Amino acid sequence: PSVRACAAKSRRRGSGRRTGLWAGMAMEALGEAGLHFDDLNKLRVLDPEVAQNTTELKEECKDFVEKIGQFQKIVGGLIEIVDQLAKEAENEKMKAIGARNLLKSVAKQREAQQQQLQALIAEKKMQLERYRIEYDALSKVEAEQNEFIDQFILQK
Repeated sequence: PSVRACAAKSRRRGSGRRTGLWAGMAMEALGEAGLHFDDLNKLRVLDPEVAQNTTELKEECKDFVEKIGQFQKIVGGLIEIVDQLAKEAENEKMKAIGARNLLKSVAKQREAQQQQLQALIAEKKMQLERYRIEYDALSKVEAEQNEFIDQFILQK
């Protein structure tokens, strides 16, 4: 039996002060040596309070590790979502850049087409002016020929 158990037994039996003193001194000596008895009267190196605190700390650490694991899963999911959103944003950005470039291209094509049409209009105006001059010249020739015909008919 342990010293504590003996001390407890002697107190119960009422064997006297001497046994109680001896047990108390033994407990004190063991305590000074760093040895303690737990609730089951087993000899332990750690003080029961320290052992209890260590067990509680172990449980708290276990809970903390579980919570950290859950946190990491949540953060991992969040990172995946953010990465997916970033990819989608990048795709939309590329589409917008492509659409902008297409609009610029269409605008340049329209500008080139407009310049071609303006050149064609200028060419047609010049052609119209030539036709007008030619018409005026032919009208003058016709008038002269009509006058000549009229004079020729009048002379006869």
